[in-house]
Amino acid sequence: MRVRWFGQSAFLFSDERSVFVDPFGDMGSLAAARGLQFDYPPIDGLSADLVLVTHEHFDHNAVDVIGGSPVVLRSTAGRLESPVGEVVAVASEHDDVAGTERGPNTIFCFSLDGLRICHLGDFGQRALRPEQHEAIGEVDVLCVPVGSGPTIGGAEAAALVRELAPRLVVPMHYRTDAVNFLEPPDAFLDALGAPVQRLVESETETEELLGSRAEPNVLLFAQPGV
Repeated sequence: MRVRWFGQSAFLFSDERSVFVDPFGDMGSLAAARGLQFDYPPIDGLSADLVLVTHEHFDHNAVDVIGGSPVVLRSTAGRLESPVGEVVAVASEHDDVAGTERGPNTIFCFSLDGLRICHLGDFGQRALRPEQHEAIGEVDVLCVPVGSGPTIGGAEAAALVRELAPRLVVPMHYRTDAVNFLEPPDAFLDALGAPVQRLVESETETEELLGSRAEPNVLLFAQPGV
């Protein structure tokens, strides 16, 4: 399976089928109007079979930038049919006050190339509830927000990784030279203490990077557009 990171929480997972999660468009003017920096290149010229939107914030829900007439599952929960088989969409919150500050968030779980992928979106709860953990099930590749602020930070993300025990951990939604309103991934990496693979590109094949459930690998992509 090939994974490409576009910045923030936006990923393309591809094998015989392709899944795009949390696309964004041209963010320059929108971010500037809110006093924020968001300089990742706009997503353009891509297609997918399935698009997943974890929540309806403007840096996660630009489904119109993805071509190919994809099936779109957005901000929902349930066991849903899709071009890649069943998608498990788990209801969660974007904050630690039951969604009353930033609203709902969907955790998406699906399979490609024999690997179970879990994308946590902008997960903001202090921890998973037992029923959420049970619904997520076994995970091979976990995309987890680590930049604090509107989501969990380093210590909470590390505890969540230990709970779900994936083979490969992909931090997301953290400070880079392109965004100025999140924390860098350092606190998470220190708290987890797992081996880190730092790539010089923003995409890779995953097979040779997989660790074990007892000793997962952490994958840090190069910043897109640099």
